Amino acid sequence: MAMAVALSLGSTSVDAQSLRGSRASLDRQNRVARDHDYTYIRNAGQLRRFVNAGYLVPLDGDRNYRLASVSFPYARPEVELFIRRLSAQYRAACGEPLVVTSLTRPQNAQPRNASDRSVHPTGMAVDLRLSRSRSCRRWLEGVLTSLEGSSVLEATRERYPAHYHVALFPKQYYRYVTRVLNGAPQLAEAVAVTEDDFMDYTVRRGDSLWTIARQYGVSVDRLRAENEIRGNRIMAGQTLKVPTQQ
Repeated sequence: MAMAVALSLGSTSVDAQSLRGSRASLDRQNRVARDHDYTYIRNAGQLRRFVNAGYLVPLDGDRNYRLASVSFPYARPEVELFIRRLSAQYRAACGEPLVVTSLTRPQNAQPRNASDRSVHPTGMAVDLRLSRSRSCRRWLEGVLTSLEGSSVLEATRERYPAHYHVALFPKQYYRYVTRVLNGAPQLAEAVAVTEDDFMDYTVRRGDSLWTIARQYGVSVDRLRAENEIRGNRIMAGQTLKVPTQQ
């Protein structure tokens, strides 16, 4: 089951988990990049050297995710792991592939509206397209908020153009996956989750979203998103879709 990992980044503010973005969120992203001793890649030539050295890995897409107009389809290995795991869950929940719109971007290839503090040049960021499906947007936002609460990433819903910007904290995320899988797998072995990582739970008398979430190690927001529940009311006999991994 998914378990929150105690990390050294300090507590995450309520604002940081709103997907609105903030100066504090940018501070955290850049602090993690410095802690990892990541280079802010300047140009395509330097990016190619990082790929050849194995610091960045190629992403080609698969049945669960696809790339859309990505100029530089490379990222840190942990980001590739994050995308594979998330996209498998997303496709199982929504029936459509996750769409990646940006990965590593050298500093001289940043769009005009990009922040000069963007961590895209480090290879630890990914942009995801907003689905036209409201339920899919709610599902993805619930998962990103839950993972942000575990201090393994920072996520922002950007407006122009509309997308989700995700800055992954590689070492923290890998420790998180290690706990989820109850072991310490190599990155290549930490396979993406599938439909088998969800279970049906029949609500019993006295159950609440909070007690079910605590039992299975997920957030209440994630349970709401998976089952399209607006409030807190559930009924005995109701079947809920419960994720057993994140």
